[in-house]
Amino acid sequence: MDASAERAVALQLWTIRDAMASGVDEALGRVKAAGFSAVEVAPLSPGVTPKDLAECLDRHGLAVASIHGDLPTAANIGQWEEVVRVYRCTKIIWHGWPRDPRFDSLAGVRELAEAYEGAGAIARDRGLRFGIHNHWWEFDPVEGTWPIRIFNERLHPDIFCQLDVYWARTAGVDPADALQELMPRLGSLHWKNGPAVHGEPMTALGQGTIEIPRIHRLLAHPVDWVIELDECATDPLEAARQGRLYLESLRDASGQADPRPS
Repeated sequence: MDASAERAVALQLWTIRDAMASGVDEALGRVKAAGFSAVEVAPLSPGVTPKDLAECLDRHGLAVASIHGDLPTAANIGQWEEVVRVYRCTKIIWHGWPRDPRFDSLAGVRELAEAYEGAGAIARDRGLRFGIHNHWWEFDPVEGTWPIRIFNERLHPDIFCQLDVYWARTAGVDPADALQELMPRLGSLHWKNGPAVHGEPMTALGQGTIEIPRIHRLLAHPVDWVIELDECATDPLEAARQGRLYLESLRDASGQADPRPS
């Protein structure tokens, strides 16, 4: 990964998917103007190729911090290798959407753990760093146990967790508790805020129910920071810009060095 991506708060491009569908180059120009220097790549709009996006990212001086995509398999790892080459980023993340019906049972969750373990091994063999991203169902108890706890216990230590603090809170879990439990595996954070209620729009960081400063204080080692708004009642990029400034103010007030790896 380009080192500049690791020194910046990244924007998950799903936040601006409507703008991206209307015009990738113009949308990324606005991302740069909003003060971002790195992005996390989301599944692309129809008709846009990774090469197209990479060229636009280069034109606007935007690095790639990580890539959301399908679970790596023997059948698609060649495509993954091409994608990471084009984006010059080896950090790939299973986006986890939509909910897999195997979350309905403990046996199914264990099957998912095996699938993630296999995906991690395939990625590792190709020199890629593989992580998993959560939604709310990873924190919905199955036979009394969080699925994400099972993943944490069973997966190879090289498989990192990208903790989405908002979806954890939506599931009724204190994100700070989740962060502390997952800390040894934590490699990335999805920062979001809002009411943490299904169907209601998200807000800029600092304007919702998520205790962002408390989570920030609990971080024990450097991780990537990514801002995402899945739904927003205002301009999502402006809300993301405000969130970036908010996170940077927390970092500056703490007197810490930049929290992401260098």
